[in-house]
Amino acid sequence: MYYFKYKKFVITFNIVRNMATLKRFYRKTNILSSSGKYEITLDQRKLKTPQGKIFQVDSKPLALAVATEWDMQKQIIDKSNMHLTALCNTVIDNPHNHTKEDMVNYIVSSLEMDTLLFHSNENDELHKLQTENWDPLVQWFCDNYRVNMIKTQSIVAPTISSETKIILTRHLMSYNYNAVYGFMYGVDAIKSVILTLAAAERIISIKEAVKQSRLEENYQISHWGSVEWFHDHNKYDLQARLAAAILFVHLNSYSVSYQPKQNKN
Repeated sequence: MYYFKYKKFVITFNIVRNMATLKRFYRKTNILSSSGKYEITLDQRKLKTPQGKIFQVDSKPLALAVATEWDMQKQIIDKSNMHLTALCNTVIDNPHNHTKEDMVNYIVSSLEMDTLLFHSNENDELHKLQTENWDPLVQWFCDNYRVNMIKTQSIVAPTISSETKIILTRHLMSYNYNAVYGFMYGVDAIKSVILTLAAAERIISIKEAVKQSRLEENYQISHWGSVEWFHDHNKYDLQARLAAAILFVHLNSYSVSYQPKQNKN
């Protein structure tokens, strides 16, 4: 019951969100370089953020990607699908005054509620699917960051050790502010720190990361069916959001010097 109520809510939300559009008012886009920053122009107008600041980014490839988002709009500008533009706007305006430490702490805390750590205790078939699909990814995470993770089969969140939190915090703090925001956006989209980091490290594809994040939902749909067209819409929306998040991380990461420490015997 709650599952279908949630679907109804999301469908309604997307319909309302898609109404927040405006007609295209420009013919072409371009980028300008100024003092090491890159700006977007719509005809002769400089693009601005919702707070009225000049839209500036440090990465030329990122500026080109944002300009492409605007160039791809047809007669109607659908901002709900312009994820890179939205990411940049939030970083520039920072409406909630988030520091990098705030965002890193949020991501590390989210590990306790990571989708991949919660296995079913009521359905053996689903539990087998989760074990086969998720355990290798959890093991990759443990091996890559030299940590230990505990899964759970109850609604109680697993305990994440202080050592694991310190290691993950150190790793994320080695990225710049913008990249960390990209990670946070990805984690919020697919509800998994492990999958987001695996996608960023190219261990799995964006498509596969989204598939794994929706494993339980796909299992339920295979048995009970889905609302017409909604299933694919939700899947592609998550893929677009995660792809934007990972691209944002990479285009804002000039170098990452931190490597997980080797264990010393």
